[in-house]
Amino acid sequence: MHMKREITRPDLVCPAGSLRALQMAVDAGADAVYLGLRDATNARNFAGLNFDDAQVREGVRYAHARGRQVLMALNTFADARDDSPWRRAVDRAAELGADALIVADSAVMAYCRDHHPGMRLHLSVQASATSYEAIEFYRERYGVQRAVLPRVLTLQQVKHVIAHSALDIEVFGFGSLCVMVEGRCALSSYATAQSPNTAGVCSPPSAVRWTNGAEGVEARLNGVLIDRYAADEPRGYPTLCKGRFEVAGRRDYAIEEPTSLNSLSVLPQLIEAGVRAIKIEGRQRSPSYVAEVTRVWRAALDLARSDSRYAVQPAWSAELSRWAEGQQHTLGAYDRPWR
Repeated sequence: MHMKREITRPDLVCPAGSLRALQMAVDAGADAVYLGLRDATNARNFAGLNFDDAQVREGVRYAHARGRQVLMALNTFADARDDSPWRRAVDRAAELGADALIVADSAVMAYCRDHHPGMRLHLSVQASATSYEAIEFYRERYGVQRAVLPRVLTLQQVKHVIAHSALDIEVFGFGSLCVMVEGRCALSSYATAQSPNTAGVCSPPSAVRWTNGAEGVEARLNGVLIDRYAADEPRGYPTLCKGRFEVAGRRDYAIEEPTSLNSLSVLPQLIEAGVRAIKIEGRQRSPSYVAEVTRVWRAALDLARSDSRYAVQPAWSAELSRWAEGQQHTLGAYDRPWR
């Protein structure tokens, strides 16, 4: 069934790995911010990041006072042996005043539906719903009201999903890319024995080691050599998919080269398709990253809705280049000229 969509300005949904980042995102023009608790219930489970109850409460107060929303990411898969941490996290989110939960696990969705029927549910990208049929299942069964699409769909595929879906669709606009389909990657678990979908991070910090070697600084994941850097070379957080390996006598990025998605050039098409929210990736990034990227995207969204001659401004590209992974931009799956 083809769904008739009213074209509206999409919400700008921005990351908050800390209270400071949340405040800077709101001040820079985010319509909503998303955050997680300091445990394995969220997929950015890094030490030094995320929120305790007092910080969530203050973040909600700060955002609501300015007419913005707070979305809580409970987007890992619950442990089948004990799902009580996820159920407690749902209860905490409701008590702390979150406007919506971003959820991937069907058992967590069922708990929300049965115990907090008034809580708005967003289907996490970790659920890997890439078709409107899959999204409709979650809407019918659990009352999901928005779905975040994985970053593997072309622009035409995104349009097709939106045209046939009865709920809001959110897409990623800017940030680090993943070569895998979110929620389906088990690559790092081969090296660490911890699934990124349950531990909340691809490369658990406990498994990461940096050591000085004769040929430079070595990055290892549970003993597996992922990369080697010269003394003055920028170092990214080590993950297997973005490591440099020797293949056929050549050392290079064998699986994925570090680069950031940047969909500013197709923003009018996303709006025309009926996208209801644009998400910025980066809860693990600095508050300065959050503020500057949010500011650029706020300006772009406002211009795209008010000016039919919308064009990407050189100043936007220059600013985003400063924050892009590997200082490179790509349209990712949105643009596949070989299709």
